[in-house]
Amino acid sequence: MTDVYFDFLCPYAWRGLELANVLRALPGDAGGETFRLRHFSLAQGNHPDNAAAKGAGDVRWWLSDQPQGEGAAHQQSSLDAFLAHTAAARQGEERSWAFALALFRRRHEHGQALDEAAIQGAAGDAGLDTAQFAADRQDDGGLRAALRRELEEAADLGVFGTPTFVLEDGGAAYYRFENLTRDPQTARAWWDLYRTVLDSGAGIATIKRARNRPAKKA
Repeated sequence: MTDVYFDFLCPYAWRGLELANVLRALPGDAGGETFRLRHFSLAQGNHPDNAAAKGAGDVRWWLSDQPQGEGAAHQQSSLDAFLAHTAAARQGEERSWAFALALFRRRHEHGQALDEAAIQGAAGDAGLDTAQFAADRQDDGGLRAALRRELEEAADLGVFGTPTFVLEDGGAAYYRFENLTRDPQTARAWWDLYRTVLDSGAGIATIKRARNRPAKKA
């Protein structure tokens, strides 16, 4: 199983989850993959108090500790989205994926604000049991504790951007998707390319386009 760390604020993470979702749907003999959704906060990772953080023990500002209604707008919306997804995940893996994709699509495909209206709309899109979802969202302490554990794991791994994929063998890398695909053959080719680069004996650590020669966008 491959872990994929994501943040609802990030369009690259949205494209990465769309690709992963396509691969999840393929049968094993057709190159299907298994992925587990994991949270990483860009607001936390980029917070000035955490500039020198090398692991969870060095993190000074945690998004999971941010009081409701306090902090910058992007911190509040990110926290609300993460807690809502953690609540949705209590209804099982498929509902977890459905909610995550629905909220990403509302934000990055349809341009909605990442707010309560989008969360409620995504819950409907994902087919959640709305009564259970509402009840689970009241467990603020439990949801924050679950989020904190994932943020600690991300910090210990050194995750800095989304989406970051952590492979079964421990290999991990950030993959910045400029383009979106929901086509199975294309998704398979892009994932194979990622694995080839990561596993190459060349030890490729960074590929960064020249400023005046950006990646082609579809």
